[in-house]
Amino acid sequence: MGIVFGLGIYGAAAPPGALEGRNVLDMTIYGLKMMVSAAGTPKNLLLIFFLVVLGGLIAILTAAGCANSFSASAVRMIRGKRSAEGFTFLLGCVIFVDDYFNAITVGNVMVPITDKFKISRAKLAYLIDSTSAPVTILMPVSSWVATVISLSVPELARYGIEVPGMQAFLSATVFNAYAWLTLLMVVAVIVFRADIGPMKRYEDDYARTGVDTSIFVDINESVIDDMGVRQKGTAADMLITIISLVAATFMVMLYTGGFFTEGRGIQDALMYCDPDSSLASAVLIALVICFALLVGRRKMSFSRFNEAFINGVKSMVTSVIILVLSWSFSELLGSSMLGTGACIAAALGGWLPGWSLPAAIFVISALISFSTGSSWGAMGIMLPTSIAVCAAVDPSYMYMVLGAGLSGCVFGDHCSPLADTTVLSSAGAGCKHLAHVTTQLPYAAITGVISIAAFIAVGLTGSAIISYLGASLAIITLCFIIGKKNKTAVR
Repeated sequence: MGIVFGLGIYGAAAPPGALEGRNVLDMTIYGLKMMVSAAGTPKNLLLIFFLVVLGGLIAILTAAGCANSFSASAVRMIRGKRSAEGFTFLLGCVIFVDDYFNAITVGNVMVPITDKFKISRAKLAYLIDSTSAPVTILMPVSSWVATVISLSVPELARYGIEVPGMQAFLSATVFNAYAWLTLLMVVAVIVFRADIGPMKRYEDDYARTGVDTSIFVDINESVIDDMGVRQKGTAADMLITIISLVAATFMVMLYTGGFFTEGRGIQDALMYCDPDSSLASAVLIALVICFALLVGRRKMSFSRFNEAFINGVKSMVTSVIILVLSWSFSELLGSSMLGTGACIAAALGGWLPGWSLPAAIFVISALISFSTGSSWGAMGIMLPTSIAVCAAVDPSYMYMVLGAGLSGCVFGDHCSPLADTTVLSSAGAGCKHLAHVTTQLPYAAITGVISIAAFIAVGLTGSAIISYLGASLAIITLCFIIGKKNKTAVR
């Protein structure tokens, strides 16, 4: 709808001679050409290739039963409730290549383990959701990194900021306060047993009665049956495939960055690499290795491998559509067409000081992400807009603003009952959806408020270290007090 109305405005306001025609058909044709042009660049096509092949790879590993084999191996290493929660957190951090894969895999692996130690499905869903998007958005090898680069680097170039894509991503990641603080919150909740609000009620009821009232379905029976999972895949197959994906990405990044051909150091090679080509090449290598492990060793038939791959590709269609629309929307808002960012900057520039930009962008991005349930859609809207605003108000805050925009998108997505990761986390844990939403919301809200304070601090001081130290101290102190209160109440 934003593209449709934007094209209407552009058609009405474009100067004479800028467009061949201004009727509905002409503007429709113009809009379609714009979308094809935005999506059809080599970089964007490589990103689409990476996403669809990754979706197929995830479906193959799931259908082969690799996650369930991993679960059976892991259960022997866990001795108590806290270690089970800690292992869930670590597993969520290890499976960082894609937030969807994270939610599905961690849920399948951990359900039997957390049930054994009377950890409610609501708690499991919280642990899954808090280590899916927040982890994936921080990693330079994931389905998110190329998306962030493709949406931000061209916009930075529009305003004279020419930087390598990986450098832009890593510089913004430093200021991605909500993602970092969410991971700290999870660790503090586990260590201090800081259960609050609805989460405490579910955990206490389960411990007292032995009945988990947050449970929706036995994930190991329903999901496995629905997907036609076979139990021939092993934990080693999944680990080898994931490790090969990460290792291949790293090596191809070094190659495209000139480490092997131009004698650059590792750091410089990673900064100047071609992330789109690297990710696309690496996921293809991982797919070949997965094929050799499963089909080559007769753990999966060739037809079943193809069927799973195609289903996985289909699962990424929505993500691809969002990306194409986001690229088109970004082009429409750019300085060559509507110039929306410059317009907003002109309106805000007179009264909005530069130091307040990170906090303001964080809040606006969170509202858009929450209301739409799409962090990727919110990024498509907010990254080009926030870059334009920052360029006009004070370019020195650019990476802080980028980090704040990404933070806000993850925060809104984390809170929204409409978000894909929220739904998948509920499904992966076999938890009632609204039970997951209501139990997670207090933790997300606390972290979000502390993140706003952190962005104000970083805007005033320019130091991420100072803001993170203060925010970390606030989270640890709060969880310690809650945990001590819970312990006293039990006594």
